[in-house]
Amino acid sequence: MGEDLPTISAWPRVVGAMARVIHVFRAPDRFIAGTVGQPGDRTFYLQASEQSRLISVALEKQQVQVLAERIGSLLEEVHRRFGTDVPDDAPPDDLDTQPLDVPVEEEFRVGTMGLGWDAESKAVVIELLAISEEEVDEAVVLDDTEEGPDAVRVFLSPSAARAFAERADRVVNAGRKPCPLCAEPLDAEGHICPRQNGYRRSEED
Repeated sequence: MGEDLPTISAWPRVVGAMARVIHVFRAPDRFIAGTVGQPGDRTFYLQASEQSRLISVALEKQQVQVLAERIGSLLEEVHRRFGTDVPDDAPPDDLDTQPLDVPVEEEFRVGTMGLGWDAESKAVVIELLAISEEEVDEAVVLDDTEEGPDAVRVFLSPSAARAFAERADRVVNAGRKPCPLCAEPLDAEGHICPRQNGYRRSEED
């Protein structure tokens, strides 16, 4: 996110000449981060649902963490620049603690992420673009150009965006326990702790 927040116009669902598909969720029933698998071997997903539509995209743990952090920064900037009412914490009613909806079927793996502010609807806009073999032009992000990777675009109120970020933080931090000596994540079998001169330390130690 740069200094200038993009102002976003109304977007329809687009199927372009290059078979590009943009899945737009203007009033999602849910938009959450979640995982499948055991700690140390988790696959991270973002999942959007609206009425009968359900889309799940896979991404890296670090991408989830970065997105949550940047949403927080965007909300602060929106409040500062536009005076928009932004909650410091997610309202309890907006917190979603339920697991991912099943079946979790990967639509695509996320390569590029976009984040913006729609001044007209006063909504945070999150865009998740599929990994592409070709370099993604910045002009494709948050745009309806017909050429480019498939995407999922989600509109969230400031309170819903705060709730998404808080859940995403919890999901990221719910994996392996950190080693109390070096802070690296512990596997069930232990790990080679540099603070113990290579001694293999486990969760039980």
